[in-house]
Amino acid sequence: MKIKMKDGSIREAGFDEELGRNAFRHTTAHILAQAVKRLYPTVKCAIGPSVADGFYYDFDFDFRFSEENFAEVEAEMKKIVKENFQLRHYTQDRGRAIQDMEEREEPYKIELLNELPEDEEISFYRQGEYLEMCAGPHVAYTSAVRAFKLLSVAGAYWRGDEKNKMLTRIYGTSFPNEELLEEYLNRLEEAKKRDHRKLGKELGLFALLEEGPGFPFFLPKGLILKNLLIDYWRKIHAREGYMEISTPVMLNRQLWETSGHWEHYMDKMYTTLIDGEDFAIKPMSCPGGMLVYKTEPRSYREFPMRISELGLIHRNEKSGTLHGLMRVRCCTQDDAHIFMRTEQIQDEIKGIVRLIDEVYSTFGFKYHVELSTRPENSIGSDEDWKMATDSLTNALEDLKLQYIINEGDGAFYGPKIDFHLEDSIGRTWQCGTIQLDFQLPQRFEAEYIGEDGNKHRPIMIHRVVFGSIERFMGILIEHFAGKFPLWLSPVQVKILPISDKFIGYAKEIQSHLQKEGLRCEIDGRSEKIGFKIRTAQLEKVPYMLIAGEKEVKAGSVSVRRRDGGDLGSMTIDSLLEALHKEGIRKQ
Repeated sequence: MKIKMKDGSIREAGFDEELGRNAFRHTTAHILAQAVKRLYPTVKCAIGPSVADGFYYDFDFDFRFSEENFAEVEAEMKKIVKENFQLRHYTQDRGRAIQDMEEREEPYKIELLNELPEDEEISFYRQGEYLEMCAGPHVAYTSAVRAFKLLSVAGAYWRGDEKNKMLTRIYGTSFPNEELLEEYLNRLEEAKKRDHRKLGKELGLFALLEEGPGFPFFLPKGLILKNLLIDYWRKIHAREGYMEISTPVMLNRQLWETSGHWEHYMDKMYTTLIDGEDFAIKPMSCPGGMLVYKTEPRSYREFPMRISELGLIHRNEKSGTLHGLMRVRCCTQDDAHIFMRTEQIQDEIKGIVRLIDEVYSTFGFKYHVELSTRPENSIGSDEDWKMATDSLTNALEDLKLQYIINEGDGAFYGPKIDFHLEDSIGRTWQCGTIQLDFQLPQRFEAEYIGEDGNKHRPIMIHRVVFGSIERFMGILIEHFAGKFPLWLSPVQVKILPISDKFIGYAKEIQSHLQKEGLRCEIDGRSEKIGFKIRTAQLEKVPYMLIAGEKEVKAGSVSVRRRDGGDLGSMTIDSLLEALHKEGIRKQ
C-alpha cells in the first residue's frame, strides 16, 4: 500500500503496520467528509482523525443528522472510491490558507489557522474537488479504501470544550477488504452482547442511577464479586510481604501542593472548605502513603518496604467520558507503594511483573507491555528521569519481555510500565502499571538511616494490578460474557425443586452445600421446572440441581451444568467432590 507523506514522499506500508493502518483510516475520514460536503453543501467541517479501530469526523450540520442518513452517505463514499482520486499534497502560507477556507466558508478551519504562526507553511491534501488542511499521511489513491462502514453518531463539543458548540461526530471503520470488515463487525456484535452495562443490569450486579452519575451502586451479587476479587488480592499481597494500610479520603491543600497534584491534577480533583481551609478528596492514594511512611523513623533494614492500600478515590471526569464501570468518578484503586534503595529497584520491578503475570494468567488474559517515558509537564531533574527510565528498561530487558515505547506518556513524576491485557474477543485494556518515582520522596523529604548511619532518600515505586476494582470487574464481565468461572460466580449453585413439596429437601441440600463454602440459592417459585432451568441459565449460574420425588428417594440430585447440559444423577458427596476439583474458591 502506497502512503503519501507530508514531505511528498511515497512509502510502502501494510495495513498490519500502524503507519499504513492510520493512513488508510485517515483517508477514509477524508472520503467521508468529501461525501458529506457533496450531499449537504452547507455543512461545516471540523476535524477527522483516525482512531483505534476506525476514524471519526466532526461536522456542524444545519439539520439533525442521524444514522438514517448513513445509507446515502455510504453510497456517495463508494462513488468517491470508484472515482479513484489521487491525494495530492501541497503547502501554502497561512494567509492564502485562510483565504481558501474563507471562500469555502469553513469557520472551524479558520479558527485553527488563526492560532498558527504567521510564517508557518500549512500542509494540505486535495482529492478531486475536496480540500483538507491536514498533516497526513494518506494512501495515494482513494481506490485503496475498498471496505468501510459508518457505525454511529454522537455529540462532541468543538475542541472538547463544553463552552463551545456541540458538533455531530460520525464514527466509522474501514479495512482493505470485505472479509476483514465483516470479521470486525461480527466482533462488534459480540461486544454488544457482552456489554458489562447490559449484563450488569441483567445479572443484578450493579446499578447506574441518575442520582449519582459516575458513582456506581453495587447490588448484593455485584458486591460478592467485588469482595471475591478483593479477597484474592489480599491473599496474594500478604503472601508477597505487603502491609495493608488505609488513608483518609480527604486531605488538606498543603498536602496536595507538596505532592504536586494541586498544580498538575487540579482539574480532576473535587475540593471543599473545612474551617476556612481548602481540602481535596483524594484522586489517588500516593500522598497519603507518603505520610504513613513518615509516621516513624525508617531504617535500611526495613527495605524493601511494601505497603498496599485499597483506596477509595474520586476523580472529576467529564460526563461525556463516563462509561459504566470502565470510566467512573469514584472507584477502589488497588494501590501499592514500595520504598527501597537504588540497588533493590531491579528485583522489586521483576517481582511486581511476576505478580501481575500471575494475576492476569489466573483470569485467562494475555497481555502486552508498554514503557511510557517523560511527558512535557514533568517534574524533576534530567538525571533522575534518566536513572528511572533506565531502571525500568533494564528490568524489562532482564526479564526478556517484549515491550513498546510510548513516548511522552509517563506520569508527571516518573516513567512507567503499563500492562495492556487482551480479552476473549481480542480487545485490549490498560490495567496494571509500575511507576518509578524519585520525586515524591524528595518533595515529602522522606528519609531512612543507611548502613553508614547517615540519612538517605528512598526510591519509591507506585503500582497497581487491577487498576481499579470497578474497571477490572467491567472487563471481567465482558471477558467471560457474564459466565464467570465457578470460584468467581456470585451464585455457584441454584437448587430447583420441582414443586413446593420438595422445598424442605432443597433446604437440606442448601445447608449441606453452604457448610462446604458454596454460594447457593433455591428457586422456590411455583413455576414449571423448565421455566426455572431457563431462568438459571439466563442468570448464568454454573450448576443447577433439580430436586423431585426420584431424587428424594435416592438421596441425590439431578445435575445440570450451565454449558454442558444434563450431567445425570449424583449424590451430594460426589457432587461436592467434583465441585472442589473444579475449584469453589481461589486458594
